[in-house]
Amino acid sequence: MNQPLEIETRTQSKARFSLGTGEFKGVFLAGALAAIAILFQRILNLENLSPLIVAILLGTLVRNTIGISPVFQPGIRFCLKRILRLAIILLGLRLSLTEIRALGGEGLAIIGITLISTFFFTCWLGKRLGINAKLTQLIAAGTSICGASAVVAASSVVEGTEEDTAYAVAMVTAFGSLAMLLYPILPSLLNLTPEAFGIWCGASIHEVAQVIASAFQYGSVSGELATISKLSRILFLAPMMLLLNFISIQPTAASKKLSFNQLPIPWFVLFFLLLVVFNSFQLIPMLVKTSLLQFNAFLLTVSLGAMGLETNLHRIQQVGITPVYLAGASWLFLAAISLGLIQLFY
Repeated sequence: MNQPLEIETRTQSKARFSLGTGEFKGVFLAGALAAIAILFQRILNLENLSPLIVAILLGTLVRNTIGISPVFQPGIRFCLKRILRLAIILLGLRLSLTEIRALGGEGLAIIGITLISTFFFTCWLGKRLGINAKLTQLIAAGTSICGASAVVAASSVVEGTEEDTAYAVAMVTAFGSLAMLLYPILPSLLNLTPEAFGIWCGASIHEVAQVIASAFQYGSVSGELATISKLSRILFLAPMMLLLNFISIQPTAASKKLSFNQLPIPWFVLFFLLLVVFNSFQLIPMLVKTSLLQFNAFLLTVSLGAMGLETNLHRIQQVGITPVYLAGASWLFLAAISLGLIQLFY
């Protein structure tokens, strides 16, 4: 992810997914970190602590204490490219058109307006604060769409550094956790109905687990609507990745005449949408779907473990504290605009 942008590597439609001898060790290391992260979360019964966060913290700890031998690098890069993109594709199994219809036109419009306005507000503010464009885009994607998963998905498109990605993941997780703790005390103060509170949670809290933990404290109606609202935000992951892809293309590359196979489109996004369609028409047996979702959770954790293994804390320190202000302002903007729209329509 630290390599220069190359259209060929970004748009290659027939990606190699077999493991070579030099890649196995790095994949095994990232997989071991993922397994430890999942076990840590389950043994301590910390339902609100995502294994994704634990994995990236473990990887960062290993990288910045004992260090990483060059022998692991090919496997780590494999995780950050191939495994990560497979995990993004499988996210499509979490969403169906039936769930979107259950939210209704008004609810979906609120989510769409909130998401798009938050993304562009964050990009605008990041530029004003002098934060590098790639880190700004990662924070914008994570805040507006679906937390850490959106950050890692966006990082595979904008080619941000591992340090930028780790920073963005930490920020959206921190402010999502803050929202999870604060929201349950607000419905009575803001005179929100269970329906309105559920949609607000789903539209403005970052992670699925955080949404569920917060919304169900106000009843099952709030919890169910919050879950549907949150999953509906995942639908915007595909167009947002396409947008980020075109924003991040170098002008010289964009000006070249490309063949169809060289078009600067992240093709794995199309497979993501295809799985949404398959899931909507129940073409995948429930047992298979459940197994794939569990497998996908592990793949995402592996990818975050690998990201931690590539994260240099000294480089993060050089970035400074300004992105914290950006992430905080972005979250407050998201919460305020979604609440305003919900009170207008509900």
